[in-house]
Amino acid sequence: MTLRVQASLFVAPDAGAEIEAVRRRVDPVQHRLIPAHVTLCREDELGELSVDDVHARLRHPPGPLALRFGAPVAFGEHGILLPCVDGLDAFQSLRRRVLADPHARPHVPHLTLAHPRNPKAPGNALEAAASLGAGRCLVFDAIHLIAQVDDEPWVVRGVVPLVDRPCGLA
Repeated sequence: MTLRVQASLFVAPDAGAEIEAVRRRVDPVQHRLIPAHVTLCREDELGELSVDDVHARLRHPPGPLALRFGAPVAFGEHGILLPCVDGLDAFQSLRRRVLADPHARPHVPHLTLAHPRNPKAPGNALEAAASLGAGRCLVFDAIHLIAQVDDEPWVVRGVVPLVDRPCGLA
């Protein structure tokens, strides 16, 4: 059994309908495994970090994280992603807080539309993602700690809000 864990920023469903439609076409396997997201921290960085640990490190939430994305680009043999072009400093700052490491290695945020480790889908073409264009701004208000066993879909282990909830409201 192989267990992978990550901290991710999920695209809000209302903002991600068009992105999910493209993901379903260019990589149905990736679409089935995990919703559209930006990986905040990879498994090799998290170690035994728990949801409680992240809550403690974000005792005073930093507020929502806004990221702007460029036009779709190809990577690997048949991968497609939306590169983050604005909001990088705030993203790196959030990574440093979650990891409690002021020198955490930089990680370039992006949204994976098609992953090259999955089989190439019949609809996998950069042109199929062109409708997403450039300049899309997405706002993230929570960190999701997620896990994957073997090749099964990712599951959410816990959610840490990036915004204060008034009067204990969820």
